[in-house]
Amino acid sequence: MLAAAARSSCDIPALAQQAVLWPALHELREDVAVGWEALDQWGDDAARIRRCQTGVANEVWSVRVYGRLAVGRLGRRSDADLSWETELLRYLDREGMTVPVPIPTTDGRQFVAGLVVMTSVAGGPAETEGDWRRVADALRQLHRLTQGWPQRPGWRSSTDLLQAETGTRVDLGAMPAEAVVRCRAAWARLSGRERCVVHGDPNPANIRVTADRVALIDWDESHVDVPDLDLVLPDNAAGLDDDTHDVAAQASAAWEAAVCWDPSGTDEFAAERLAEVRAV
Repeated sequence: MLAAAARSSCDIPALAQQAVLWPALHELREDVAVGWEALDQWGDDAARIRRCQTGVANEVWSVRVYGRLAVGRLGRRSDADLSWETELLRYLDREGMTVPVPIPTTDGRQFVAGLVVMTSVAGGPAETEGDWRRVADALRQLHRLTQGWPQRPGWRSSTDLLQAETGTRVDLGAMPAEAVVRCRAAWARLSGRERCVVHGDPNPANIRVTADRVALIDWDESHVDVPDLDLVLPDNAAGLDDDTHDVAAQASAAWEAAVCWDPSGTDEFAAERLAEVRAV
């Protein structure tokens, strides 16, 4: 979500900031009491160093494992959800993309009781038009590499929500009926398009740019959906034609409004995004 970029980060140089997000509605784990004690599975010298962020779903710390700095993220995602995410990141790394790579435990597991440890990623946020064009290229590489990828367990795509009421953090039943009609009208314009993995949140805080590469971090919102949802970028860096950009921008605003909607109706960001979705 470009308009909802996270602002806080650790002070350790080159540490990848991992955004804190709400948990999926149907994919929560029960063994959260294990907590950070699970870090022992990465060796006797594994240690937390400094908290980066904390929230409803995840608590993120800089950690030291195997003698190097890394990022530890403790949350309530199910094993199926975490298996999907870690397998995706390992695959993208093998295919040459720069992403946080899961660091296995001493016995080879990719996560333990909701805890994932990943490599840190150096670089700064995208700032120039040229940076954002490179980000668009990286996102399109992701989309090419993941055509036909299975959906993240418990998640729904935007077009799935034309019929479904819930999925991940979306509960259309909590939104006003008129808002649901507007959101579904925006998503309906994506019907029939190819689907693949989308990053889901390519905001400046989730990008690390250096002279020779672009890295995408914080894959907590990644899922299978229509790729244009990732390409609503500053200055239309992806070069979408006017109609394609309008369709993607409307669908993206509808998605963010639905994902962030508070049943009390007091979430200002969700209300602002909904206001961008045209009335039917």
